[in-house]
Amino acid sequence: MMLLALLGLLLLLAVAVFWAGLAHRQIHTWFWAYVRHQRRVGALPPVTGPTHVMFCFVDHYEPLAAGADDELGMRRVDRWATEYRKVAGAFRDADGCHPIHSFFYPEEEYRPQYLDVVGALCRDGFGEVEIHLHHDHDTPAGLTDKLSRFTTTLKSRHGLLPTLNGGTPFAFIHGNWALDNSRGDGRWCGIDNELIVLREAGCYADFTLPSAPSDTQTRTINAIYYAEDDPHRPKSHDAGIEMKVGGQPSGDLLIFQGPLALHWRHRKFGIWPRIENSDISPTDIPIADRIPVWLEQHIHVAGRPEWLFIKVHTHGAIEENADFLFDGELRKLFEGLQQQCNDGKKYQLHYVSAREAYNIAKAAEAGKSGNPNDYRDFVIPRAF
Repeated sequence: MMLLALLGLLLLLAVAVFWAGLAHRQIHTWFWAYVRHQRRVGALPPVTGPTHVMFCFVDHYEPLAAGADDELGMRRVDRWATEYRKVAGAFRDADGCHPIHSFFYPEEEYRPQYLDVVGALCRDGFGEVEIHLHHDHDTPAGLTDKLSRFTTTLKSRHGLLPTLNGGTPFAFIHGNWALDNSRGDGRWCGIDNELIVLREAGCYADFTLPSAPSDTQTRTINAIYYAEDDPHRPKSHDAGIEMKVGGQPSGDLLIFQGPLALHWRHRKFGIWPRIENSDISPTDIPIADRIPVWLEQHIHVAGRPEWLFIKVHTHGAIEENADFLFDGELRKLFEGLQQQCNDGKKYQLHYVSAREAYNIAKAAEAGKSGNPNDYRDFVIPRAF
């Protein structure tokens, strides 16, 4: 009996230590959602024909990050214009498209000369520009003004945002992950009705998440869903209504998430699974080993499982990440995608911008099927 009691105590201790390790990285806030998601994915019916993989690479593109001056910022931008073109130009998807980089450019770092260079890269078919923003203790009026000025500048001065029904639609990524005032300490936002403000300013979707291990991470994971704002409370996008075939838009803003998972094959100290949070930055996990985990999360519009979305992110302008990408990892990423997601039988690969990912998801919602390449401009037109 004493032996059994001792073994039981050791087991409880092991579970407590394991759970403490998860809680230290905020995993406990989304762990059970992850378990439920794995069960749902496991219950999906087999797909007839190839699964179409939409790969969307979004960049919190901050040339002036980490205290850079204008000269260093320009060097960072020039490097991207040269090196991304060289790497991405060597790859094409099932539609003949090069990898498309979505530059979410910070309003507070606006320099016209930077966007002239980024814009030229985009016009050559290598990317599109959307809006990124860092702010703190802001107000709804202040945010509205920032978004109005910046959308006007991006459209009229640079021609980098489209026009739709007289407005200027844009996708959004929140700086410091703090969408809708979601940080526990209340920093880096200040606006509890931010989803409403964004919608009224012309935002069609938010691409901030996942943000784990930050406390801004929602309990809803691996999903494309509509969130309704509670203007009197933060983090209204913690839950929402899943986008589905035959469904209708609801709430205030579409939340377009990237894969979030536990990487059991690469455990820390052989015990705790590492967090797979879609962040493309220096890591000891080979990039090709991450692709199956992204695929396994099977993010899709409910009812259209043969159209699968993988959205990853980076902070690509700063040297640490740019060195990581351009010293070989970006090429390995594209090679891995070509090998694992573009055999023409099980998978067909489609490189998409954030705007194109949204359009294809909306096409699925409208009941469209077949080749998603037909719906890259389904709702939001191209800017150029």
